[in-house]
Amino acid sequence: MEFLNEYGLFLAKSVTVVIAVAVIVGILASLGQKSKKHEKGHIEVVSLNETVGSMSDALADVLEPADTRKATLKAKKKTDKSEAKAEKKALKMGSGPAIKKRVFVLDFHGDLRASAVESFREEITTVLAQASNDDEVVVRLESGGGMVPGYGLAASQLDRIKKKKIPLTVCIDKVAASGGYMMACVADQILAAPFAVIGSIGVVAQIPNVHRLLKKHDVDIELMTAGKYKRTLTMLGENTDEGREKFREELEDTHDLFKAFVGEHRPGLDIEAIATGEVWYGAPAVKKGLVDDTKTSDEYLTDQLDNADVYTVSYVHKKSLPEKFGFALEDSGDRFLMRWLRRLMSPAPLG
Repeated sequence: MEFLNEYGLFLAKSVTVVIAVAVIVGILASLGQKSKKHEKGHIEVVSLNETVGSMSDALADVLEPADTRKATLKAKKKTDKSEAKAEKKALKMGSGPAIKKRVFVLDFHGDLRASAVESFREEITTVLAQASNDDEVVVRLESGGGMVPGYGLAASQLDRIKKKKIPLTVCIDKVAASGGYMMACVADQILAAPFAVIGSIGVVAQIPNVHRLLKKHDVDIELMTAGKYKRTLTMLGENTDEGREKFREELEDTHDLFKAFVGEHRPGLDIEAIATGEVWYGAPAVKKGLVDDTKTSDEYLTDQLDNADVYTVSYVHKKSLPEKFGFALEDSGDRFLMRWLRRLMSPAPLG
């Protein structure tokens, strides 16, 4: 019993010290942040050519015999040296090396609010500062749709690329439905995996109403508005037929805007036939004209590696020092707790 008391006291002291250190570090970090302005995030660029090349080399190191591998690396080194020499000579003569096509790869993983658009707009701004008409932008898109304003803004970001006349390809590996398809239809070319879900060109709204329950318990709700249609349907008050009709009218107006947007960017579509809210998988979606071909993003991008420099571009939000320290502290605490529980539950020698 005395041992447990001493151990508990030691544990309490340790936790107190850790918390005190965390507080001090947090205060110092906050003071440092107030004294100078920090950027919200930064752009990270990764060469897909180098990444795939490194993975291929790692496998070749294991599979190829040592002598063969050595000869292969020697030949590659000689080829690289010759190409570098040729480029240098071309520069001396004033002609310069042939400009290689560049492919910039962006990722968009959409939620209900399309919150990824904040990073997406930074990525597109960065790419547009460097890309030319000879390059290409590929967006790996995954979204089941969501709120109209968020996805409308995301689609407008893609339209920035189109206005610069830079080829734009959207790859759908899993799903691009509703707002997700609103974004995809902007592209010059849409590619979908065979079982990707495409479509859902429709508008939906669902509002619970507990007015009868409140009335049963003698609870009154007072709703005051200025403007006849300031509030058409409510959760708590009594809804009217006039309000329901106005709400349906607003949904239809939004649907008409959606159809017009898709029809503008995919003029070959029979918009009335596909704007029913239905979804289709990859191959049937090709027949409907919703996408241009069935192909995964991996297949499309690896096919580009021989003739283009392919780069993934991502905007990474910067975490403050207190956040980093807090997460590290939380992880350390979890690991400590798990180790302590394992020791407690495992048999141990007595005495």
